[in-house]
Amino acid sequence: MKKIVMEKIKNIALIAHDYRKQDLLEWVIQNKEPLKKHRLYGTGTTSKILREEVGLEITAFLSGPLGGDQQIGARIVEGDIDFMVFFWDPLCAQPHDPDVKALLRISVLYDIPIAMNQSTADFLFSSEYIDKTYERKILDYSSRVETIEVKKK
Repeated sequence: MKKIVMEKIKNIALIAHDYRKQDLLEWVIQNKEPLKKHRLYGTGTTSKILREEVGLEITAFLSGPLGGDQQIGARIVEGDIDFMVFFWDPLCAQPHDPDVKALLRISVLYDIPIAMNQSTADFLFSSEYIDKTYERKILDYSSRVETIEVKKK
């Protein structure tokens, strides 16, 4: 098992599908002060909206359909994203659904806290760990993958 320490200042990805951008904006406005303590990242349009409407410093990646979800997933694998708030739309198929599924899979593999709605985001942000160091425990899936590969042969 690999352990990764999340520092007191978290690297937080903020993502929202089109019909959830307003919901995320409202949540960010309500949580502006706690969010200012952390480093923020987001996909293209969401980052632009949050920067313009709330005035938060946020590093922008590409729009989700243009590879932004994959960029954030890569940062999770590299240990550069600690936490994700992703308000996705459960009622609308996305042109980049495979990318979204890959991002969620990577988040679980690398033990990243994920809030996919306001109540979960509220609970996670009220956790004692939001402003403390926290040790994530990453399971060693490589042995499982090797076992599956052997069984396939």
